[in-house]
Amino acid sequence: MKNHILIFKILITPGLFLGVLFSQIVSESTPVHTYSIVAFDEETGELGVAVQSHWFSVGFLVPWAKAGVGAVATQSFVKVDYGPHGLKMMEDGFTAGAALNKLISEDEGEAVRQVAMVDIKGNVATHTGSKCIYAAGHRIGKNYSVQANLMENETVWDAMAIAYENTKGDLADRMMAALDAAEGEGGDIRGKQSAAMLIVSGKPTGIPWKDTILDLRVDDHPNPLIELRRLIRINRAYQHANKGDEYLELEDIEKALAEYEMAAHYYPENPELPFWSAVTLVSKGQIEKALPIFRDVFEREPRLRKLTPRLVDPGLLPNDPKVIDLIINIK
Repeated sequence: MKNHILIFKILITPGLFLGVLFSQIVSESTPVHTYSIVAFDEETGELGVAVQSHWFSVGFLVPWAKAGVGAVATQSFVKVDYGPHGLKMMEDGFTAGAALNKLISEDEGEAVRQVAMVDIKGNVATHTGSKCIYAAGHRIGKNYSVQANLMENETVWDAMAIAYENTKGDLADRMMAALDAAEGEGGDIRGKQSAAMLIVSGKPTGIPWKDTILDLRVDDHPNPLIELRRLIRINRAYQHANKGDEYLELEDIEKALAEYEMAAHYYPENPELPFWSAVTLVSKGQIEKALPIFRDVFEREPRLRKLTPRLVDPGLLPNDPKVIDLIINIK
């Protein structure tokens, strides 16, 4: 019989072992064979983990990160403890290498583990146990490590490293390129099922939900990397939309509208994003600019026409029946 451990997580702080709000029984030898990357962006201070596997909900087990501390990927016959314990040790002052070495020395099953860690200073450490299933290996580069096991080909981790180093863009772009490169070399010999990406801020506030820049999980999908890339794009859209809201609160209308336009650019198939741009214009007396936007929005999603009058009471639209009538009757 396999031993089991009880894993606790707080839902609003994914990737951090901080409390008791959610629990799941996880085997100490859960076979989460996979490929992954851990990385530190020295320009932004962001830390990230990205992973793909032929295993359900890989994002629950493999990626761990804490702003201002480090990031961990624990896989193969995964022992989840490497995630929370590794982060705690790095927070207490251990380098990634010292933390990983200590945890490996205390693990009787280290031969079947594959673990990578990076700390906030860019120190990187990786362990591929001698009994990880072929093809298994890793490659460490500046501020990152790529690792894989149960792969179709031995070329996977080198391809990941090359892609990460030669891709322009932010941390999400570069980690995504590494995952795509792994799949391009054959990926997991069993196929594909789930993927995840976790990125935490380089400007930690100590408030975990604020420090999480991106936390996306594709738990079960025939093409998890395609879906993960789509979710990254949508996440960017809503980051711009949220920034627009912040500018709106500051009454910086031009910047707010610019952010809303970027949101619509990243997620053009969603008519709600330009809808809020139009609402913002009307609230500032620029109804003529807003009407063409409303027309397009209502054609794509008629229910937003019905929503419009409901925005008067919260103060999002002026309490002017003529204005509201002009908007909802736009043809």
